[in-house]
Amino acid sequence: MGHSIFDFLRSFIADYGYWAVAIALLCENAGIPVPGETTLLLASFLAYSEHKLDLGWIIVVATCAASIGDNIGYAIGHYGGRPLLERYRNFFRVSPATLERGEKLFARYGPYTVFLARFIFGLRIFAGPLAGVLRMHWKVFALFNFLGAVVWVSAIATVGYFFGKHWDAMEHVLGRFNLAVGIAVLLLIPIFWRRYHRSSGKNR
Repeated sequence: MGHSIFDFLRSFIADYGYWAVAIALLCENAGIPVPGETTLLLASFLAYSEHKLDLGWIIVVATCAASIGDNIGYAIGHYGGRPLLERYRNFFRVSPATLERGEKLFARYGPYTVFLARFIFGLRIFAGPLAGVLRMHWKVFALFNFLGAVVWVSAIATVGYFFGKHWDAMEHVLGRFNLAVGIAVLLLIPIFWRRYHRSSGKNR
């Protein structure tokens, strides 16, 4: 990450505290490609190094903001439909391959994709709008969205807090961590998906 961006985010967090975390996470999860994850990392790092913020409150604020942001994205996708999603993709230069990958994951794994998307940058930004366009049931979306937010925010904030002394190394490790968690979740999704369908079949 460039020093100019680092300095800007540091000043932003220093000036606005928890509001900076809330705004960044809200925007990123609503579908605006801002560095929400980096802001969360840096805020947690500052909580460790400068003690200006509290890790517990960072997790609470970020979880709420991420959940609300994704619900806003869902509403935009639900009411704006496919044409709006295409305009969004063109405006923010989202590759067709990324959108296609997201659609395939939604088609195959349904709501579990909302959870998985938290750990994949490209999918995290437009998972909410895409779920709305595909008309996923809102209550199901809201549940998996919240669970994903809790796990993702807690993990990222904890990493930022305890490894804050080594910022550059932390960013490198975090990339691998996100990938590893994403793969693990992807492997577990089919198991829970089969169990869900079995239980649904028995209840019919």
